[in-house]
Amino acid sequence: MKSTELFRQYQLTPNTWDEMYQNETVRAHYRNVLESLSSIPSDELSKKEELAKSLFMAQGITFTVYSSGEGIEKIFPFDIIPRIITASEWDFIERGIKQRLRALNLFLKDVYHQQFIIKDGIVPVELIYSCPHYLREMQNVNVPHDIYVHIAGIDLIRDHDGTFYVLEDNLRTPSGVSYMIENREITKRIFPDLIPKNHVLPVTQYPSILYKNLMSLSPGQVSSPNVVLLTPGIYNSAYFEHTTLARLMGIELVEGRDLVVENQKVYMKTTAGLQQVDVIYRRVDDEFLDPLVFNPDSVLGVSGILAAYRKGNVAIVNAIGNGVADDKAIYVYVPEMIRYYLNEEPLLKNVPTYQLERPDERDHVLKNINRMVVKKTNGSGGYGMLMGHAASDAEIADYSKEILKDPRAFIAQPVISLSNAPCYINGKAQPRRVDLRPFALCGPNGIEIVPGGLTRVALKEGSLVVNSSQGGGSKDTWVLAE
Repeated sequence: MKSTELFRQYQLTPNTWDEMYQNETVRAHYRNVLESLSSIPSDELSKKEELAKSLFMAQGITFTVYSSGEGIEKIFPFDIIPRIITASEWDFIERGIKQRLRALNLFLKDVYHQQFIIKDGIVPVELIYSCPHYLREMQNVNVPHDIYVHIAGIDLIRDHDGTFYVLEDNLRTPSGVSYMIENREITKRIFPDLIPKNHVLPVTQYPSILYKNLMSLSPGQVSSPNVVLLTPGIYNSAYFEHTTLARLMGIELVEGRDLVVENQKVYMKTTAGLQQVDVIYRRVDDEFLDPLVFNPDSVLGVSGILAAYRKGNVAIVNAIGNGVADDKAIYVYVPEMIRYYLNEEPLLKNVPTYQLERPDERDHVLKNINRMVVKKTNGSGGYGMLMGHAASDAEIADYSKEILKDPRAFIAQPVISLSNAPCYINGKAQPRRVDLRPFALCGPNGIEIVPGGLTRVALKEGSLVVNSSQGGGSKDTWVLAE
């Protein structure tokens, strides 16, 4: 059976943007891929899918689901049909993300220093100070080059008319970039001719750009700064990514127990004695970073590291305290930040968002909750959400009680359909919902965004939740050259 027959069974979803089809016509940028896949018998495609799974298993490309009854480690599901983005679409995405990150960096500097945006009434002061991730310990702390967000994983979704929306900014310890890199490598293995034939832009330069930026942040006049990646350890859901990035950058992978602070300087324990650390790419959350200041029970961080950071003796990536800009209640104000700091109109739209501490908006949401997605303002990973259209009356009633107890802790958004992309599932091409997480790197010389990102897929039919912890997978993301 030829795969063209498989694509003939592809069912378009009403009122949903399809990445491959415009009505019944294949979009121009997908035609080469469709023709190439059509030349491969479906049993051969299935063998390629199995090969991809074997490669993921052999390389240990996994993630951790803490709540899964099946065990800790699971292979990250990979779909073999790439998601394709045109050069013009990417140009718009890139400009929009750079604009957004410039504003967010200015906001973080401002909110921890002069707080002009609060004094001018753009962002309510009570919203800032009620945010659990606003860290007073960071007030008046100068960070290298005034860069707070060194790495961002901006989540984008596409509505029924093709409009891109920013769903989340992910400014703390964003994950997923290793899957972007590995997805490309797997695609090269199973379809070696497709990428050069379609003039796909590369993503493999990400580690070298990140390494260059990390080296440039060294606070001392050191010819060869010592850069390390701080991981919570093997039980962290993104440990594979930590090991991959450390290996690709050629830097040490360390845990909190490998570091010590003396005289407000950070040192790494080695067989040759203590070695000073200049830059730390940390994948440990703020709360666990310094038990002397934050969670005293943490064994993941380093006692005294905040003092060394405040003194300017070590650079930490991303900066401590970025969570205030990641709060979903603050997210509402990012378009206003762009206007305020840059005097520009936002290129990328926010998803319309209701703040539930406002009585009128809360009443509206509770009356229309079956058409809403309700989220915790500091939740992540798809946990703790209420998908109103799919929830039972009992679930809605219980969630509504939680909202009324602490309205500040929740926001609500109308259900955005998410665009469809073709996926190879059970030997058939089937539409599944996708989002896109491009990775932006901010350094002293500007913002660089690797052309591509992580396309996450809701592999369950009808699902809108793409998180790997909730049954999602991913696919290679192609950005085409002009």
